[in-house]
Amino acid sequence: MSKLFFDEVKIHVEAGGGGDGCVSFRREKYVPLGGPNGGNGGPGGNVYVEADRHLNTLISFRGHRHFKAERGGHGQGKNKQGQKGKDVSLRVPPGTLVRDAETGELLADLKAASDKVPVAVGGRGGLGNAAFATSTNQAPRIAERGEQGESRWLILELKLLADVGIVGCPNAGKSTLLAAVSAARPKIADYPFTTLVPNLGMVSIEDRDFVMVDIPGLIEGAHAGAGLGHDFLRHIERTRVLVHLLDGASADPLGDLDRINEELDLFNPRLAGKPQLVVLNKMDLPEAQKLWPSVEQEMGNRGVPACNISAAAGSGVRQMLFRVLQLLDSLPEEPEAAPEETAVFRLPEEEEDFTISVEDGVFRIQGKRVERLVARTDWRYDESVRRLHRGLERLGVTEAMEEAGVQEGDTVFIGDAELEWS
Repeated sequence: MSKLFFDEVKIHVEAGGGGDGCVSFRREKYVPLGGPNGGNGGPGGNVYVEADRHLNTLISFRGHRHFKAERGGHGQGKNKQGQKGKDVSLRVPPGTLVRDAETGELLADLKAASDKVPVAVGGRGGLGNAAFATSTNQAPRIAERGEQGESRWLILELKLLADVGIVGCPNAGKSTLLAAVSAARPKIADYPFTTLVPNLGMVSIEDRDFVMVDIPGLIEGAHAGAGLGHDFLRHIERTRVLVHLLDGASADPLGDLDRINEELDLFNPRLAGKPQLVVLNKMDLPEAQKLWPSVEQEMGNRGVPACNISAAAGSGVRQMLFRVLQLLDSLPEEPEAAPEETAVFRLPEEEEDFTISVEDGVFRIQGKRVERLVARTDWRYDESVRRLHRGLERLGVTEAMEEAGVQEGDTVFIGDAELEWS
């Protein structure tokens, strides 16, 4: 990852925990046997990742890597329900991939500015005692604790979204061309690697608009990390057309063309297969004017469209843009091949299974449903504890523990809870 262009970052997200349920009873004059009125806890806030068209880098995450949503409010008496915790929405540029940092699995691909996905779901609020009232238990002294929210490490990876990518050797004039056709103002100077970050520009011609990106100069070995290529080659993976800019002052522009195309193919064969318009730049120089006939003839032999311009003087640029539009219009609506990956974001599944392990006489029970049952138990109330025992029996945990040889007083860990078997 480039130190100057933040296009990949690792962050930690944590959703809010649910609020606790409340044990409360109606207490009013002349109502000596008021029923339960403890409210439920509110759900915890979620963490979302949302595409924002005003952003084109992940630099906002440079000094802030941990994000946590608000916890849900606790339930209260008089059937007052806890408020939902506030959500957290992380804004990223369109074109951002969201991956699970542990598995590398693709969770979301945010291509449009309106795309928004949950990446950590808030915990459910605990039930208050009013929710447990039945005809046979009209005054329950039981409530649940709120669940913990999801937490995970994520990798955010940016692939800039543009219609046209400008590629070429260092100092071929890519930044000068982008400045000539758009409102982008990249740094321009007469030495290699002036461009250290990709630059996006909106190009308008007639009544048409398209986005063009200037990729830092590529050199031999770029696919393996040489020069600046490895960090930025992925930013042209989503472009539809490539403008391959040749340096008219180069001693061998056709050799430069072949070397850059080879780097594209080595990095991703799909890049080399994208439609290209070969453009010889710096036609204001005599040496470029001498080179043009040989370049034109060779491109004709290869069946590749070509033209010449002087980006600095502006000559030929408008005609070049019309050639780019012709290429864009000739492509089908969905020019990209089937995606190599599919976003697989899904909410956590309820798992019935559990495992029991024993080490040095200490038992550990693992399983999402069992751990969730324990986490929601409010140990202050005997009825809550009895409910836990019934739940363990229903899930088959009690029987399995007896078969595993558990004895009265043995230490048992379930999730974060340390219990004494009874």
